[in-house]
Amino acid sequence: AIELNAENISPYSLPLEPKTIFYNEMKKGTLKLPSEDTEAEMFQLLIEQLTKHQFIHYEISNFAKLGKESQHNLTYWNNDEYYGIGAGAHSYIGGVRRRNAGPLKHYMNRIYETGFPYIEEIHLSEREQMEEELFLGLRKRSGVSVSKFERKFKRTIDDVYGDVIEELITKGLLEKNGDMIRLTNKGVFLGNEVFQAFLL
Repeated sequence: AIELNAENISPYSLPLEPKTIFYNEMKKGTLKLPSEDTEAEMFQLLIEQLTKHQFIHYEISNFAKLGKESQHNLTYWNNDEYYGIGAGAHSYIGGVRRRNAGPLKHYMNRIYETGFPYIEEIHLSEREQMEEELFLGLRKRSGVSVSKFERKFKRTIDDVYGDVIEELITKGLLEKNGDMIRLTNKGVFLGNEVFQAFLL
């Protein structure tokens, strides 16, 4: 990837999906998978090599050259609103998530039948919106803005999550840096533990 002059790299561990050859081999015990420790070592090596080649580690699983960060994905991690237009598209507006029908034939039928293309509509409570603000925002290496949280929810982040934040700071998984709360280097490797702590 480095030799190909890629500008944005999104590395993930390969998930084994049911009904695939890898999944079946794993179930039979004939596919040897790396341990969690080995995966962590591989990820650490990846971070070191990409950083050495001027990639910015701007999200847990994303690295980019300066100015080449994925603006599309940052919309999700910033928990911003977005419109989903077309078959199979998703949208998030005013605390409501919608999923459109797909493929195109189902999308068109849905519009003819109901006047709307969506087949799923989820109204998030304020609590769920705050949870998403934290576990999506903390995926970014820059973290979550304390002042943005207060503007958005009319409550301070300490009022809602003060005890959780202090506990995670004590464990060395979070740190405060001015207006931002973000994962430490240790926290990047234990992100799921951090994110779960913010589910009220």
